[in-house]
Amino acid sequence: MAKTILITGASTGIGYATALLFQQRGWNVVATMRSPEKAVSLSALDRVCCMRLDVTEPESIQQAIEQALKRFQSIDVLVNNAGYGLIGPFEACSLEQIERQFATNVFGLMAVTRSLLPHFRAQRSGIIMNVSSIGGHMGFPLYSLYHSTKWAVEGFSESLQYELEPFNIRVKLIEPGPIKTDFYERSADLASKPGLTAYDAFVAKVTAAMKNADKTGSPPETTAQVIYQAATDNSRRLRYPAGGNAGAVIFLRNLLPDSWFSAIIRGAMVR
Repeated sequence: MAKTILITGASTGIGYATALLFQQRGWNVVATMRSPEKAVSLSALDRVCCMRLDVTEPESIQQAIEQALKRFQSIDVLVNNAGYGLIGPFEACSLEQIERQFATNVFGLMAVTRSLLPHFRAQRSGIIMNVSSIGGHMGFPLYSLYHSTKWAVEGFSESLQYELEPFNIRVKLIEPGPIKTDFYERSADLASKPGLTAYDAFVAKVTAAMKNADKTGSPPETTAQVIYQAATDNSRRLRYPAGGNAGAVIFLRNLLPDSWFSAIIRGAMVR
């Protein structure tokens, strides 16, 4: 019997690449997104069901899970991939932007996970994969709020794994480096505040470095391959670096003193 994976944020990028890969490997795929009517090519594939799910709307989460179970009877893997990136000087961020950042990347991820846990407990199996980032281990300039959500996801996932072990539910973290996606055009929000110009020169330097990193990053298919590995390796491994030299960067962050690593970041993104 084919296994089933539910993916949030599956319209483009990592989520879309993951949906395609699992479908090609014979899985049933529940590809969720805010506007499933736009996923024409994805919904045309065998064993793929595109559903509306907005991680900030509890009712849509529950409805999507119920529809998925009605269609495929069980769900074996959850990939919490939906994300929003608030970038810019912290002083320029509005309260609404800050709340949206956490509502999507943290509270939304938690809400989807919590909604699916009763099913995983009942079948005494399941894998929860939370797409984090190398930014869950380190901070880059202008990313203070985005990275704070990824640090939250890292801590949440690391703790959650222990309480779910008795039910044979595994928790895994996918930690991509720079990825070639339309994140900056579609999912990123550059904060600005009328009259606040003190950060303009700094923002110009850093955003130029960020866009260059995005262009030279790994394709989303690289991360999709890592997600497939994590779903099928039958291990309790927690962390999976994915593309963009993520493993090497995380290793250096853990190895080097803070002052040394900070100097590297300054040299690459600020000077």
